[in-house]
Amino acid sequence: MAKIRVVLADDHQHVIECIRQILDEEFEVLGSFSNGRQAVDATLGMDPDALVLDISMPVLDGIRAARQLRKANSRAKIIFLSLHEDPAFMAAAFSAGACGYVTKSRLFTDLIPAIHEALLGRSFVSE
Repeated sequence: MAKIRVVLADDHQHVIECIRQILDEEFEVLGSFSNGRQAVDATLGMDPDALVLDISMPVLDGIRAARQLRKANSRAKIIFLSLHEDPAFMAAAFSAGACGYVTKSRLFTDLIPAIHEALLGRSFVSE
């Protein structure tokens, strides 16, 4: 059975490294990118199953990146990974097309379940 294909986007390299460690056995990480523009281009070019996307990034923030992907009819399920626990950020993420919202404080426990839920057509929000 083929692994679930994922693209990562976060402007902090140590976060990318943590995500890769978490996902490595179960998922195929196609690439990691440090700004929203790169994430959009990579997602459209690589056609992953899922995109793990930070909100606060240079060049193009995650919310705008998600809107562009939805407008381009990307099939990738978007799971936001963010420091922001404010409900306004969560609402903006889901309005932009997110299927999941994981806070960075819950990265190790919530990211894998969030990806699986998104691929099943359900939403996921960290507690």
